[in-house]
Amino acid sequence: MNCVIKGASYILAHTPDMVLENGTTQTTEKIVNPNSDYLKELPNHLRSYEDALKYLPNQTYIGNMHPDQLAEVPQPWTDARIEGMDKRVGKYGEIMPQEEFYLMMQVCDVFELVRLDKEFVAAHKEAFLANPVIDESIAARLHEGVEASEVEHFVNDEHAEPLYHNAKLVGYVKRAHDVDVNLSAHVMLENMVSKASAVLSLLHLLRQEGVNKDEITYVVDCCEEACGDMNQRGGGNFAKSIAEIAGLQAATGCDVRGFCAGPTHAFINGASIVKANTHKYVVVLAGGCTAKLGMNGKDHVKKGLPIYEDMIGGFAILLGQDDGINPVVDTEHTGRHTVGTGSAPQNVTASLVTAPLEAAGLKVTDVDKYSAEMQNPDITKPAGAGDVPLANYKMIAALAVKKGELDKSQLASFPTEHGMVGWAPTQGHIPSGVPYIGVCRDDMLAGKIKRAMIIGKGSLFLGRMTNLFDGVSVMINANEGIKEEAAAVSQEEIKSLIGKAMKDFAASLMAASDAE
Repeated sequence: MNCVIKGASYILAHTPDMVLENGTTQTTEKIVNPNSDYLKELPNHLRSYEDALKYLPNQTYIGNMHPDQLAEVPQPWTDARIEGMDKRVGKYGEIMPQEEFYLMMQVCDVFELVRLDKEFVAAHKEAFLANPVIDESIAARLHEGVEASEVEHFVNDEHAEPLYHNAKLVGYVKRAHDVDVNLSAHVMLENMVSKASAVLSLLHLLRQEGVNKDEITYVVDCCEEACGDMNQRGGGNFAKSIAEIAGLQAATGCDVRGFCAGPTHAFINGASIVKANTHKYVVVLAGGCTAKLGMNGKDHVKKGLPIYEDMIGGFAILLGQDDGINPVVDTEHTGRHTVGTGSAPQNVTASLVTAPLEAAGLKVTDVDKYSAEMQNPDITKPAGAGDVPLANYKMIAALAVKKGELDKSQLASFPTEHGMVGWAPTQGHIPSGVPYIGVCRDDMLAGKIKRAMIIGKGSLFLGRMTNLFDGVSVMINANEGIKEEAAAVSQEEIKSLIGKAMKDFAASLMAASDAE
């Protein structure tokens, strides 16, 4: 039983005020250098929602542009505009404005931790409820809001995290425990943002694919947050809490963590569960990360650029049993960064790319498209990190040359032919391979490509438990259709076998008679 990709959704939420209040670069700066020129200048570099809609990598993320189209537009894409490429809704999802995302956070709250100013709710309620993915059950969860005085009280006196819109205080996220730092308002906000963006991704997936909610019996969350208290700091379960809001009454699930490699780990785990026939449908999803907002903001402001990292990302992937149509996840040939791999870039790439290909009897050039770290170069290049996807493709190409599978003259063309430009926001785990899965599915169904590889990389040393890196990879193949198993033997062969058996039986009887 093969596992296939039945659908994928991708969403963004434009959250400029959260850049100022919740991104770790900014919150740290407020502590160590509260009067810095950076903090003073930062508000002037925040994008409007309209500008965020017009930004071509964002349109690519939600499915209005193909990565190949984006590649044709000269970089940087800051001021690049294409008529009609400014839509809120795309093939895979939407770009939600901040005010509606706050309402999304509130409807995902089940412990009365998120409260919004009643005037703010009244001003944006109609637009929020008009969203086709917001059904009656979710609409019923919307709280009418509280007085402005209550919002001010909790922010000023109860250690609540403020929610601002256009620099105006419009709500709060309160702490869930007086002492437990794992249930502080800061952590609750991080977790609620991740949950809300994952729920939004799941709602779009359900609407796009029209799958019966009761058929989805397992959900895997792979975000970068940790849900728990002082006795079990990362116990979970985001997955089940997300399924609850989306109305997946038959679902259970769990959280999978692996830093930036987490989505690919979860993708392989989910596909394996389907292939084992444990569950018919599995959803792999993740919400975004407030800590990454404005992460490279200092470099962007220094160079006179807008704050590109003003987007909360999310995705959801539907996995199901082989239907003979959709792309197949090859769980038999996965790449893995083992304990013994080491940290040298060449070794990492070899373990994730060439090792599984050799096991499958394939060459590097047999893979049509590789998707590794699909960070948007507009974000990473000004910060000194270079073009991350391009660096990955150059390393893969170099290994192919070393193995004699690619001529040196083809090095320059390899990134274009077998790679893509990056378009994903730097939301930590979000860029790591999975943004391509929706596009990959479409391209395979259209007959454009036959094989792709999703590569996830992670930095385990961030947790201070090990100096090791992490990484896994998995191939996706075009579906060749469900092949009927040939009958073991024909009718004539069966008759022959029966006849032979009867002759042998008769002979044994005669032998037994003679013996008597």
